[in-house]
Amino acid sequence: MHILVFLIDAVVSFFCTLFLLRFMMQATRVSFSGQFGDFVVKLTNWAVKPLRRVVPGLGGMDLASLVAALGLQLLLSALMFSVAGPSVAADGGTIAFMAVWFALRTLLRLTVYILIGALILQAVLSWINPYSPLSLPAQQLTRPFLDPIRRFVPTISGIDLSPLVAILLLQALLMLL
Repeated sequence: MHILVFLIDAVVSFFCTLFLLRFMMQATRVSFSGQFGDFVVKLTNWAVKPLRRVVPGLGGMDLASLVAALGLQLLLSALMFSVAGPSVAADGGTIAFMAVWFALRTLLRLTVYILIGALILQAVLSWINPYSPLSLPAQQLTRPFLDPIRRFVPTISGIDLSPLVAILLLQALLMLL
């Protein structure tokens, strides 16, 4: 039973990461026309397109991707609590609150992990292959987070330390979550 829960968790986490990435890419105006953007869109259209019919956008933001990620995490939370069974001694309202909190917390953590991954990818690609197809999307995704840090952290000998500072701040945020 634990193997099945592990496999379901892995698949749900993969798709939730893609849904969050799609939302973040749209929010930061990353182009979906390249290989990476096309990959994200094709793997998430099955849920996002139908949800757009019932979930309106807000301020130009496509909320269907967020709703898809939250829905999947809620299903995973429900599965986890059903597997736990009688070991969770609480009423239905408390279990529902715990499932929603678990889902939201997990989505926030996934968002932070996506940002950390994009920062590491951007830093590595800037040294190894700045013309990689992933370089521009990673740069566009991280720019809104790095620009405020760059105002306070100067480049030293041509080396930008703002990704390091951002990763440290995101790690501290993970500790709070």
